[in-house]
Amino acid sequence: MDFLFDYGLFLAKIATVVIAIVGILIVAKGLNGRHGSPKGELEVTDLTEQYKHTVHQLEGHLYDKALLKAKEKVEKKEEKAKDKARQEEVKKAAKEGELSHAREPRLFVLDFHGSIDAKEVTSLREEITAILAVAIEGDEVLLRLETGGGMVHGYGLASSQLDRLKSAGIKLTISVDKVAASGGYMMACVGDRIISAPFAIVGSIGVIAQLPNFNKVLKKNDIEFEQITAGEFKRTLTMFGENTDKAREKFQDEIEETHGLFKDFIAVHRPELDLEKVATGEHWFGQQVHELGLVDEIGTSDDYITKACKDREVLNIRYVRRKKLAEKLAGATSEAADTLLLKWISRGQRPIV
Repeated sequence: MDFLFDYGLFLAKIATVVIAIVGILIVAKGLNGRHGSPKGELEVTDLTEQYKHTVHQLEGHLYDKALLKAKEKVEKKEEKAKDKARQEEVKKAAKEGELSHAREPRLFVLDFHGSIDAKEVTSLREEITAILAVAIEGDEVLLRLETGGGMVHGYGLASSQLDRLKSAGIKLTISVDKVAASGGYMMACVGDRIISAPFAIVGSIGVIAQLPNFNKVLKKNDIEFEQITAGEFKRTLTMFGENTDKAREKFQDEIEETHGLFKDFIAVHRPELDLEKVATGEHWFGQQVHELGLVDEIGTSDDYITKACKDREVLNIRYVRRKKLAEKLAGATSEAADTLLLKWISRGQRPIV
């Protein structure tokens, strides 16, 4: 009996702890949902300060104390003179009533690592809206783009977001370090200038759609599939029904039409391209696409940012969406699976590129 009593008391303690934790989570969720709290927030990182810190850190190991002290003295003198000139400039702007134009132009750096459904456009639109709210003449945006493309409507919207910057007269530079293919190039071509790393994959100006058909398997197992539609082409190809030549022809027409819209979009933004030559669905490496005119320059985003840090302020803008607990757990699981897959591939000791 004592054992049962102790065991029951133990279970009661566990139940109490679980109920308390659940209660705290419910209260926290309720507090987060009040007063229309934002779903995310902007994170601003000063890349110029990071660059200067890196340089100073390395110089500390290269130069002796006397030289470092003399160098620091010169830098402080230059900084003081620059601040004084800046104050005079701000006072003048204040008198003329143009304080909004009193600051120096910045380089804003955005990142877009696109998925199949281009869900990252949610953050991109917030980042662009924020920049447009404070932009002045001379500001520039550098987009570090990395995506193999995906759904047409998702990447169409992402391209339209970039077009907002162009419409506002803000210079837009696109940097491709790894890949900007298909929908990725749809985004890239909006830029005033495209920079590509030597072995970045660029191109794939084409459209693809594919799906399996299980109709024969269903018939073999005496399983009937019924689909009721209103409108002759409400559904063309299907996974479970029997596809007809007419449906295939209609689906092909839709694919060709989408490809035509894709090419027309590129022609507007990069009219000098020979679309008959490059819009074949093929992809190429950086040096090749430079020769084809798909990009304007060979280089990396690191080169561009490092150069900019020497003469102006460079800010990395990220809109971070608050994730629910389920999303955090799903993300951690996905990351673990990716890591496991990469380890498995590497053990095969076979080259990937």
